[in-house]
Amino acid sequence: MTSSTKVYYSQTTQTDSRPLIGSGLRRRRVMTKDGRSNVRMEHIADKRFLYLKDLWTTFIDMQWRYKLVLFSATFAGTWFAFGVVWYLVAVVHGDLLEFDPPANHTPCVMQVHTLTGAFLFSLESQTTIGYGFRYISEECPLAIVLLITQLVLTTIMEIFITGTFLAKIARPKKRAETIKFSQNAVVAQHNGKTCLMIRVANMRKSLLIGCQVTGKLLQTHLTKEGESVRLNQVNVDFQVDTSSDSPFLILPLTFYHVVDDASPFRDLALRTGEGDFELVVILSGTVESTSATCQVRTSYLPEEILWGYEFTPAISLSASGKYVADFSLFDRVVKVTAPCCLHETVRFGDPEKVKLEESLREAAEREREGAPLSVRISNV
Repeated sequence: MTSSTKVYYSQTTQTDSRPLIGSGLRRRRVMTKDGRSNVRMEHIADKRFLYLKDLWTTFIDMQWRYKLVLFSATFAGTWFAFGVVWYLVAVVHGDLLEFDPPANHTPCVMQVHTLTGAFLFSLESQTTIGYGFRYISEECPLAIVLLITQLVLTTIMEIFITGTFLAKIARPKKRAETIKFSQNAVVAQHNGKTCLMIRVANMRKSLLIGCQVTGKLLQTHLTKEGESVRLNQVNVDFQVDTSSDSPFLILPLTFYHVVDDASPFRDLALRTGEGDFELVVILSGTVESTSATCQVRTSYLPEEILWGYEFTPAISLSASGKYVADFSLFDRVVKVTAPCCLHETVRFGDPEKVKLEESLREAAEREREGAPLSVRISNV
């Protein structure tokens, strides 16, 4: 009797044996090209209660059409609800005309004889219009307490709803839409090393401060214990040239990931464009004008990583002496000499290291042949 294989799930759920990253383009993505999550959450206990516990985030994440409907319904609902309460106060105090009050009767609220009048008084009080036709008297302390309660509660509600509107408008989501990633990633030689490259551009003149580009490689991973981890996340480091500091994203930049022995791509078939993985690229930065943190995401599937291509230069110098970023060339790639295999790339990446390796190899051969040992030592 064979023991069942233990399977761990990461961020999403699968109940059959099909791979989470399947053959269909739309079905296999965990992150869409425009950075939206393609994961559906199911079987969450008390999901509605969890959303109600965090009303602030729920209201901010709500779509605009629902938010406007809720905004209007909230105000109209509170006007009507307190209007009913004011009408009940008038009924209890005998202020309605059908009760035939005496001539010296002082009502709690002047000129409130119907439900419509009570609704209008509630609206005028809550919006502080104050036409002067309907007003409370000193006859009913209950009316004074009710008016204070209505104004306090509705003011808190207005602050909350207005705050969610401002927070939703101020979110850097639209600013993130002005950050552009290349449609494809390319793999080519760069400074003697095989590099996976992506291009990123800021399409506004205002800068992003403290930009950082990181990547996550999502793939199925089998541990030494035989446990299958679906959508295992592995960090992928990107840099501009040889610097790991924050890039100056004033012009389109190409970010590099060196595919070497320490790279998570070392065992993947990047050359054929096939495989069962997804590369998620994340750019984080601070908006210069608002100091809000902005994050932009995209993803690349195996067929979107082009082997033996590089990006066409998109920067030129105009006749007036200004640098021009031509976005019609942003996604354009050209065929170049395909990079060598991984181990050859590592050898040719550092000439001094190559000399040392050749010296050691020659020394080993001479030792086997009985020749005297002679090793050249590099200065580096």
